[in-house]
Amino acid sequence: MAIRRERHKHMQDIDIATLAPLVRRPDPTGSDTEQTEGLLRLEGVGPRTTPAKKLFFQTAINEPGTRSLPHHHGEAETAGYVAEGHGRIYYGEGYSLYVDMLPGDFAWIPPYMPHIEANMSPTERLVWMTARTPDNIVVNLDDVDDSTLEGFERA
Repeated sequence: MAIRRERHKHMQDIDIATLAPLVRRPDPTGSDTEQTEGLLRLEGVGPRTTPAKKLFFQTAINEPGTRSLPHHHGEAETAGYVAEGHGRIYYGEGYSLYVDMLPGDFAWIPPYMPHIEANMSPTERLVWMTARTPDNIVVNLDDVDDSTLEGFERA
């Protein structure tokens, strides 16, 4: 019973009489959220598409042998889960550092960290889900030459 009372205290500001669970399919063009060239973001849950006020959850897709432009997410922390493909996140000075991601991996990207998401496969797409709080903040940065990204080749 104590757990139930604690939950109730946290829920007291929410009018549950006017809310209901919501199921939606994202706009396949990605027009309902901020974008970065080379990465298609499909908003599932966020302030523009649901009553959510402090949550953003999306599917992110990189086609084979493509990468995003450099960007960061301002104050937002990002958590990700790889569903399909082999991804790489470049970061650090000149994007010289990287971490690889495979299906089943979780990733975390700190606030304000410039990075590039790349699909390392020339034949398979990279599909991953990401969540941010408070929203999908996207700050696009100047591009870099592909040759500076270790191991990356366009399809």
